[in-house]
Order: sequence, then structure tokens, then C-alpha cells
Amino acid sequence: MTAFTLYYKVSAVEQNWAAEHLQVIRTLMERAAIYRRALAPVMLLTGGLGLVAAALGIGLKIDSPRGFIGYWMALSLLPLAGSYILVRRQSLRDGDPFWSPPTRRVTQALLPPLGAGLVAGLVLLIHMGHPPPGAGAAENVVAMLWLPLAWIVLYGCAMHAAGFFMPRGMKIFGWAFILGGCGFFALGIPDAVPRHIYAHGLMGFFFGALHLAYGGYLYFTEKRKNEA
Repeated sequence: MTAFTLYYKVSAVEQNWAAEHLQVIRTLMERAAIYRRALAPVMLLTGGLGLVAAALGIGLKIDSPRGFIGYWMALSLLPLAGSYILVRRQSLRDGDPFWSPPTRRVTQALLPPLGAGLVAGLVLLIHMGHPPPGAGAAENVVAMLWLPLAWIVLYGCAMHAAGFFMPRGMKIFGWAFILGGCGFFALGIPDAVPRHIYAHGLMGFFFGALHLAYGGYLYFTEKRKNEA
């Protein structure tokens, strides 16, 4: 193969990639309003489930490290599945394919931080089943404080990454999680509140209340736009 032939093939690949990338950006810009409409019910669903999960966790007294991790990891599947169902329904209503290039780009942006949170949770969940002697207090701190805050920060990173392909408010929403999680890291461990109540409360505030607030904002601003 000559150098000229190789250069021609590489240039053709780069041109195809650039054309595909440009098409994705154009499609994202054209569908910004559609994604905004789909985002409001997704946020409201996630927020509602987050608040109910936090209340149930406190009410059922899920206070063991392993129980807390398993409980929240299992419940996280509900809003994830519900979100994709809502997006699919919106796509069918608008006559668009569900697994479109923009959807793939958003999913690829979400995967690294969410995958890191999943791995961290699984590793701790397995480790909690075989704790070393005298590790009870340390396990409690890691599982009931540091892990929830790590989940919150990583989730914020995921939302910020997805914000490059979605409405601008998504990046601000992601920053709220990142800065909020780091702020609670800096505050340390409270002594006045039982640890399991504090942990479930953190999850309920970030994954419940903040999602409901953002979902409500999207819903009412979209409603005003439609009325105008």
C-alpha cells in the first residue's frame, strides 16, 4: 500500500466521521424542544421515586451498611428503566427512532460515571459480606456516608456530561450535584442525626427533592412556552 493510498483512506474515514458528527449535532439542535419535553416527566418520575425510597428506607429502618447499599442499588433500576420507557414513548409519539445517534451519544456520556458508581457499590456490597475483624465502625462510615456522597458526585458528573447534548440547564443541574456532594464531604459526619437517617436523607434530598424541583421547573416553563 502506497503512502498516497493510505492517506486517501484515512482522509475518507475522517470525512465520514466529521459528517456523522455534524449530522448528530444538527439532529440534537432540531430536537432540543423534544428532549426538553421528555426530560420533565423523567425528572418528576425519578424525584418521586427518590423521595418514596428515602421515606421507606427510614421507615423500614434499613440501617445496616449492606442493606443500605443493596436497597439503593436495587431501587436505582426503577427510575432508570422508567426513564428509558418515557423517552421511548416520546420518540414513538414524535415518529423518531428510539435508539437514534443522539440517544447513543447521551448514553455514552452517562455510562462512565454511572458505571464507576455501580462498580464502587458492588465492590463494597461484596466486601461487606466478609468484613475484617473490628471493621464495623469504619464500614458504617464508608457505606452510610462516603458511598452515598460518591454516588451523588458521580451522578452529577454524568448529568454534566449529558448536558453537552441536552438543554443547558442539565449542566447546571449536574453542577448542583457535584458541588453539593463535595460540600457535604467537607462538612463531615454529623453527630446529632442517626447515621441511617442521614444517609437516606441525603439520597432523598439529591435524588428526590432536586429532581422534583428541576422537573417542575421544566414542566412549567414548557407549559408557558406552549401557551405563548
